[in-house]
Amino acid sequence: MWRHIKMFREDIFSSQPAKLYRAWMAEFRTPFFRSYMINQPDLVKLVLKDRPDDFPKSKVVQESLETLLGNSVFVTNGEIWKRQRRMIDPAFEGGRLKETFPAMLACGEEAIERLQKETGTGAIVEVETHTAHAAADVIFRTLFSIPISDDVATEVFAQFRDYQRTQPLLNLASFIPLPKWMPRFRNRETTETSAAIRDLIGQITEQRQDEIAAGTAPDDLATKIMTTADPETGAIFNTEEMIDQVAIFFLAGHETSASALAWSLYLLAYDQDVQARALTEVEEVFGNEEPSFSAVNQLKFTKAVFRETMRLYPPVPGMIRSNTKPECFRDRDVRPGSQVLLSPWHLHRHERLWDNPDGFDPDRWGTENGKKCMREAYIPFSAGPRVCTGSGFAMIEGPLLLAMMIRAFRFELVAGREPVPVAHLTLRAKDGIYLQLTPRRN
Repeated sequence: MWRHIKMFREDIFSSQPAKLYRAWMAEFRTPFFRSYMINQPDLVKLVLKDRPDDFPKSKVVQESLETLLGNSVFVTNGEIWKRQRRMIDPAFEGGRLKETFPAMLACGEEAIERLQKETGTGAIVEVETHTAHAAADVIFRTLFSIPISDDVATEVFAQFRDYQRTQPLLNLASFIPLPKWMPRFRNRETTETSAAIRDLIGQITEQRQDEIAAGTAPDDLATKIMTTADPETGAIFNTEEMIDQVAIFFLAGHETSASALAWSLYLLAYDQDVQARALTEVEEVFGNEEPSFSAVNQLKFTKAVFRETMRLYPPVPGMIRSNTKPECFRDRDVRPGSQVLLSPWHLHRHERLWDNPDGFDPDRWGTENGKKCMREAYIPFSAGPRVCTGSGFAMIEGPLLLAMMIRAFRFELVAGREPVPVAHLTLRAKDGIYLQLTPRRN
């Protein structure tokens, strides 16, 4: 057990047996808790879609992340969560995605400029650093109408980078049922960076509240969320609640987008034929014009590449629920309070579900198997009522930045620098993703 826990903290994937890529379910027992991983599609559907209220977010997740996220929509359950979604979802409706597009485009252009300065006529680049910078820029511009060059935004980005390095995906101590009054002995650096991030976000939030009161606030996502009243109670988010929500917007929107984009570039470097096809599509759709919102929707193959990347390298590799009622999974009794683990990493590579599960094949989404698996076994944004509210946002941002980068550069693998995926808060490469970049045009 202790060997497993040590491996789990260092890298979740190394601690899992290979048979999980074929198993419909697995049970893990300890003296303190029982955990069940489910890969069977009808069980996944039961937990996420059919009876989500009976399988709330596990308190394990909340205890692991509460120093940063407080009571954000990512960790809450029940009526509190429903109230939060009623106030947040309107900001991400389809019409408002088009309004955020110019900010995404500006971030992409500046990301390419930074890469051009670093590469010159060609260079080896650690791309995760650049995709993280670009994704953070998108969040700040769309949420608060400030570029990442803003002093406070720059500091938040730096603190989040430190937080990501020190915070494991889960605090294993939180699995052990302890009284609320008992200290949790969290990592000191993680606690300090959490406090610093929340203080910085508080500064931006309070400034925006003053601007709203004065009638000078820009019409961006933050203003929309902060002024949207709960249709049932008429209440709006107070400052502390808004800090909670902004923290998860940044964590979810920045870390996950950065991960997906970096792994997309790696896979295009891995398969030069796919990269050439994507480039041809981008040049046909964009031409020599500046990308438009409607043009991004025409990037069918590029979107398929991004979708396939999130299958092989899901930004959030694991989700934990807790059952509130006695259950029976595959003839196994599951006691109330057990941990129910859904693993996109395993589900997306399951040998009994997918054709060529470990292969990089963007064309799979046009096959019958691909269409069936997309409905039943593809959950990069979760599924059901708790599906990521920013999924539509991500499917515009990701393909747009990917298209802009492959139009500007050719990406190639670097011998001896094969990236190794590890699960922290999101799926990242252990020592970064190094690629050879060659500019395509001035």
